[in-house]
Amino acid sequence: MKASDLFVKALEAEGVEYIFGIPGEENLDLLESLRTSSIKLVLTRHEQGAGFMAATYGRLTGKVGVCLSTLGPGATNLVTPAAYAQLGAMPMLMITGQKPIKTSKQGRFQVIDIVDMMRPITKFTTQVVSGDRIPSVVREAFRLASEERPGAVHIELPEDIADEHTSVPLLTPSTSRRPIAEYKAISSAISMIEEATSPLLLIGAGANRKLTAKMLREFVDKTCIPFVTTQMGKGVLNESDPRFAGNTALSDNDFVHRAIERADLIINVGHDVVEKPPFFMHDNGKKVIHMNFESAAVDPVYFPQLEVVGDIANSIWQIKEGITPQEGWKLDFYKDVHDAYEKHRAEAENDNRFPILPERFVRDIRKVMPDDGIVTLDNGVYKIWFARNYPAYHPNTLLLDNALASMGAGLPSAIAAKLVKPDVPVMSVCGDGGFMMNSQEIETAVRLKLDLIVIILRDDAYGMIKWKQANMQFDEFGLDYGNPDFVKYAKSYGAHGWRVDSTELLIPMVESCLNTPGVHVIDCPVDYSMNDETLNHTIAELSAKL
Repeated sequence: MKASDLFVKALEAEGVEYIFGIPGEENLDLLESLRTSSIKLVLTRHEQGAGFMAATYGRLTGKVGVCLSTLGPGATNLVTPAAYAQLGAMPMLMITGQKPIKTSKQGRFQVIDIVDMMRPITKFTTQVVSGDRIPSVVREAFRLASEERPGAVHIELPEDIADEHTSVPLLTPSTSRRPIAEYKAISSAISMIEEATSPLLLIGAGANRKLTAKMLREFVDKTCIPFVTTQMGKGVLNESDPRFAGNTALSDNDFVHRAIERADLIINVGHDVVEKPPFFMHDNGKKVIHMNFESAAVDPVYFPQLEVVGDIANSIWQIKEGITPQEGWKLDFYKDVHDAYEKHRAEAENDNRFPILPERFVRDIRKVMPDDGIVTLDNGVYKIWFARNYPAYHPNTLLLDNALASMGAGLPSAIAAKLVKPDVPVMSVCGDGGFMMNSQEIETAVRLKLDLIVIILRDDAYGMIKWKQANMQFDEFGLDYGNPDFVKYAKSYGAHGWRVDSTELLIPMVESCLNTPGVHVIDCPVDYSMNDETLNHTIAELSAKL
C-alpha cells in the first residue's frame, strides 16, 4: 500500500470528518489519497484560517480537528493557530509537507525545521521517517491531542515518504476512561463547602462539557450556591439564572468582584491560569478548592488549599451526592450583586444613539439569536462586552478566545461551527481590524454554501488598544486606519452585503438575514467613546456601593 494511502486510512480510523487547509506540491500524494476518501477536504484561502477552523472543530466536538499545509511558508502560517489550540486546550492535528528527506534536488529551497519550530507550542511534533511508522505516529498524535489537557500536535510527512510503499497494518484506536478523584479529596471538599459561610462557584473553560454542565446544574439546584464564570466558561450554566453573579470579563472593580470579595470559599471548577490570572487569591483568609482534570499549576497568584483532581463531572456528582446544604450559609449578598448588575445593564442597553453603543448591540443580538444559536467572537473590546453582558444559555454557544486571544479567528471559527452544527444559526461578530485579518475566508463560506451571518463592528481603529491608551491617559496615536466598503466587499465574494444606518434597524436586519439563506455580511458602525468612562469609572463607582 502506498504510504499516503495508509496515512489517510489511519485518519479515517480515527474518525476524521474534515481536513481544513491548502495543499502544496509536497502534499500531492496525500491529496490524491484524500480524493477517494470519506474525509472531506475544506480548501481555505489561508493556512491560518484552516488552523482556526480545525481548532474550533476540536473545541466543539471534543474530537481532533485536522488541518493541512505544505512546507515552509504554509507551515509557518499555522504557528498562530497552533498556539491558539494549545493555550485554549483544543484538540488539533497539523499535517505539513516537506521536501524529500532521502534525496535532495532543490537544496534548501523553502526548507526550515518545522518540527523544532512547532515544539514549544504543541504537545507532540514529529517527522515521519518511514511509511511503516505511520500507524503508530498517527495513533500517538491523536492520543496526545485528545488527552487532558487537550492541545495541538504536529506531523510532518515528507514527499518521498508519502510515496513509499508499506505493508504494515493499521492500529485500532484505543479507548480509555479518565481517572476519577480520590475519595479523601471528595470528602475534604464536602467538608470545606459545608463549613464555609459564603461559598461561591467559579466556572472555567475546563467545565465546558455536556456531562459536566449537567452535573453542575444538579449541584447548584441542590445547594443553591451562586456561580460566576470566566470568559471561556460562559454557558456551562444558564446565565439567566438568578444565582448567576456575573462574568469576570473585567480584571477588577465590577459587580462580580464584590461577590468574589465576599466569598470565604471559592469552588474553582475547570479554571486554568492560562485563561485569566485567578485574581481572587490574596492573603485574606479566602480558601479555594481546585477541581480539574489535572493538578493546579504552580503560580504566584494561584495556591488552592485543596485539589480535587480527576474527571470533573464525576467529582461534581460525588460532591453533590454527599453534600448537605447548610442553613448557616449566607448567600443573600450574591443576589444583591446579581440585581445591581442587571439594573445597570438594563439602563445602558436602552440607549438609542447611533453609531450603536456596544451594550445596546449585545442586547439586540441576544434578542434575535435563539437559545442554542452560536456566536463566535474575534478579539477586541467588544469581547469584554459580550462576556459581561451576553447571557449564554447553553455550553459552547458563545465562542471566544481568552487564552491566546488572537485576532483573525472569529470568521474561521464560525465556518467550522456551521459545519459542525448545520441546523443551528451561527453568527460571527468581528471588529473591523480582526475581520480584515482573515476576511478572505468569506469566499470559503460562500463556496461551501453556508448560511452564515458576519457582523463587522466598525470603528476604523484598533478599539481595544485605544481603550487601554485612554485608560493610561495617553493621547490618541497610531491606531486609526481606513476600511473598504464592506457591502461592496461582501458582494464581490458572492455574499450579501448590508449596512446598519440606525440603531433601530439592527434587529430587523439581523432577523431578515437569519431567515434568508446564504452568507450575510453586515457593516455596523459602533461607538466606543464611552468605554473608558463606563468600564473604568461608572461600573467601579456603582459596584463600590454594594
